[in-house]
Amino acid sequence: MTENETALTAIVVDDEELARQGLSLRLKDIDSISVVAECNNGKEAITAILEHEPDIVFLDIQMPGMTGFEMISEIQGDVLPMIIFVTAYDAFAVDAFNVHAVDYLLKPVEVERLQEAVSLCLQRKAERTAGEEKQRLLEMVVALSGKSETAIGEILQSGEELVEHVDRLAIKDGSSITFVPVREIDWIDAAGDYMCVHAGGETHIMRTTMKDLETRLDPSIFQRVHRSTIVNLERVEKVSSHINGEFHLTLSCGSSLKMSRSYKDKVKHFF
Repeated sequence: MTENETALTAIVVDDEELARQGLSLRLKDIDSISVVAECNNGKEAITAILEHEPDIVFLDIQMPGMTGFEMISEIQGDVLPMIIFVTAYDAFAVDAFNVHAVDYLLKPVEVERLQEAVSLCLQRKAERTAGEEKQRLLEMVVALSGKSETAIGEILQSGEELVEHVDRLAIKDGSSITFVPVREIDWIDAAGDYMCVHAGGETHIMRTTMKDLETRLDPSIFQRVHRSTIVNLERVEKVSSHINGEFHLTLSCGSSLKMSRSYKDKVKHFF
């Protein structure tokens, strides 16, 4: 077998030597998998799993001393490989899938079914690897950008571009322009076609939209809590829930804002 990124390692567990050897021989004919250990009971299998950390365990169910199900319950979640049950009885199929087994093979194992099971494991491993790579890239972006993982995750989920957010808002008032540092903003609410920017005890009026402000402000600091309200998370001192499903936010400046039920999932940003 040639080594490649999708190659699988496996352990075969069966108390019957002929069954164990027969399955290992069949697996040797499949290029994408390599058997790293054979075990004749659950105790040996646990030791081998901790040592080799295989991708797959081909596991017999009825074994003396410890059944296949009991063995799984003894394995820590962070080292649990993909499980394929191999048994002479189909009565355990439902129980097998209840413990999230990848597949369930009946003895004598047909070569075609074995190849199907291995292909399914290759797919699962590829999906897992892709997920881990996505998480690694997300952590890298968080480290480089200084934004929270939640904020980056929301941007990626929405399909928006990862843009540089502004440090201040330029608010035009007649012939003059006032620059308001975003860190000084307590909250923003809508008044028709205008936005009221509350900062440092003053209210600045600017003509724009809520959606535009949401894209310009850092979501790790500013979150929309109502159809017409954006709040600075760093200003929130108290969150109070109400029977009707709404929340009331008390800000450090003394103001009280309502978080509507449709935005209640945003509560996670305050913790």
